[in-house]
Amino acid sequence: MEAINENHDKTTCSVEITLKVIGGRWKVLILRELFHGVKRFNQLHRSINGVTQKMLTQQLREMEQEGLIHREVYLQVPPKVEYSLTPLGESLKPILDSMHQWGTKFLSQKNSDSELEPPIAM
Repeated sequence: MEAINENHDKTTCSVEITLKVIGGRWKVLILRELFHGVKRFNQLHRSINGVTQKMLTQQLREMEQEGLIHREVYLQVPPKVEYSLTPLGESLKPILDSMHQWGTKFLSQKNSDSELEPPIAM
């Protein structure tokens, strides 16, 4: 993997940039939900176990600033806001699918390895 020289004083790996954009506990889970279609804030909040409203709002704002999601505000009472993926956000699907496949293989291997290990004597 080749490094990118940004600002001439810091060399950054492309993988590091990707992790910075989608890293953290919640962004991948938000993406997972939005791969299934447009969602309102409360739908996202209910579907992502453990995220606070404050953290979800913060993560959605960051993802919007990065160009991964689109926020559509409908001028009505009560206010309605919907979130969807941009084409840039959609382009992450194959990456996350690969991560899913790797994680599945990893868990399978870890489980089969632990079955082969003798129990630890106490």
